[in-house]
Amino acid sequence: MRDSRKPVMHLLVLSALAALVMAAPAAAKKVETGFLDRTVSVAGAEYKYQVFVPENWTKKKKWPVILFLHGAGERGDDGLLQTQVGIGRAIRQDRSRVPAIVVIPQCRKNIWWVDPAMGDMAMAALAQAQKEFHGDSARIYLTGLSMGGYGTWYLAGKYPGKFAAIAPICGGILMPDLSRQQSPDDSKPYTEAAGKIGKNTPVWIFHGGDDPVVPVAESQRMEAAMKALGGEVRYTEYPGVGHNSWDKAYEETEFFSWLLSKTTGVSANK
Repeated sequence: MRDSRKPVMHLLVLSALAALVMAAPAAAKKVETGFLDRTVSVAGAEYKYQVFVPENWTKKKKWPVILFLHGAGERGDDGLLQTQVGIGRAIRQDRSRVPAIVVIPQCRKNIWWVDPAMGDMAMAALAQAQKEFHGDSARIYLTGLSMGGYGTWYLAGKYPGKFAAIAPICGGILMPDLSRQQSPDDSKPYTEAAGKIGKNTPVWIFHGGDDPVVPVAESQRMEAAMKALGGEVRYTEYPGVGHNSWDKAYEETEFFSWLLSKTTGVSANK
């Protein structure tokens, strides 16, 4: 007697195999999100950096991109330490607050972001991540803390109009030893720095009122210089707070919504 179940079983096996074959490409195309390891090559040197990608990332639309510059304590070449302080910490506390691609390069030891080589590396990492993750050139932002605050002012002046908004935290223009020798009436370095950035770049400045490392006068003078241009300037000073003002800055309820609301005249939404 013939077993009528064999053809049915055969069809079920074939259907299961077909389903597996069709599912394989879908699994292979799964998008990586979260903090991702990346490298960039600049002038023959390789640099590790991190990119944060939101869980709902899709290539079907353009994304805002934030470039973050860390402080002196996170310098190195491991490509990881720079995510532990500042914006990386804020992302880990609540990822939903940061619906953007965040590029986090790492400055080499014994050098500053204002060194042209490090500035070039940061911009190269930004360009590479912007291309890979469909960044919107009309929504590129810049923020940094301490040494990275200095770097924020520096890159904003070197690339005027590039950034839709900037947020320097406990940074400045003159190094701390020179800043303390500066006369309150000598505004030239700050006026020149503000002039390079221009009035069309919105800025939100943060500083601790009792900062023992970078004088709060650095941010106060830049606030005055930027306001003199007639641009959009916000200034937040935390009374009684020392150098570590970045945690409070990135915890500001409006910080990311304010930053990501700004756009430049360059559209890349097509």
